[in-house]
Amino acid sequence: MGKVIAIANQKGGVGKTTTAINLAAGLAVLEYKTLLIDADPQSNATSGVGFDPRSIENSIYECIMDHVDPLSIILKTSTPFLDLLPSHIDLVGAEIEMIHLPNREKVMKQVIEKVKANYDFIIIDCSPSLGLITVNALTAADSVIIPVQCEYFALEGLGKLLNTIKIVQARLNPALDIEGILLTMYDNRLNLSKQVVDEVKTHFQQMVFHTIINRNTKLGEAPSFGQTIMVHDINSTGAINYLNLAREIIQNNEEPVVSTASQELSQ
Repeated sequence: MGKVIAIANQKGGVGKTTTAINLAAGLAVLEYKTLLIDADPQSNATSGVGFDPRSIENSIYECIMDHVDPLSIILKTSTPFLDLLPSHIDLVGAEIEMIHLPNREKVMKQVIEKVKANYDFIIIDCSPSLGLITVNALTAADSVIIPVQCEYFALEGLGKLLNTIKIVQARLNPALDIEGILLTMYDNRLNLSKQVVDEVKTHFQQMVFHTIINRNTKLGEAPSFGQTIMVHDINSTGAINYLNLAREIIQNNEEPVVSTASQELSQ
């Protein structure tokens, strides 16, 4: 069964979608069957792995609202072992439409349960808000990664997100863990970046990943080509960072995840 990891922060511009795309790609490069779920109406994760959201006929919106089978709409990306459950702008209306649904916080969990057995990892790119779609993602997830940029006001709003996570743990998903806090956009030329790293590690200690994502031009370029960093430039600093993050996540799991691909080869 796949481990479901949500990438969440209601603060925009922290590298959330970049992390979702490239962590998923990193796990795939390491030959773990990985599903990237785009749960953001902006659909940046969808376009970031090479699909035009405007041409998407069925998306996670249809899975949530119309009970479309997610297995029938999952797309294969250009990266082996990496699939996509796409998003569409229609998802922006889902929060209002879901209000009257029974167990509305658990609709995405029901969708994911239908595909979970097919993957080693499922990565959910959440929208930059703490609305119903993000709550759905946290309810469906086994753990959450919180990206924090190494810039001024880095910790702004983090308390609100942690409080939302506590509420979800208490009321909807007691098994939800914090996979880790991920420091992004690090620039070793700036004292400010180093100060933010020190501050976050002082506050959160063991919750912080050892891997830090450096500010990297190639990471910024890749989405404009509809490519993950692994396809755009596997030798770049960004690719190395996200491969290291993927390895760290695999190592941090109490029960080592044996890739589905490896299992198939051994049979």
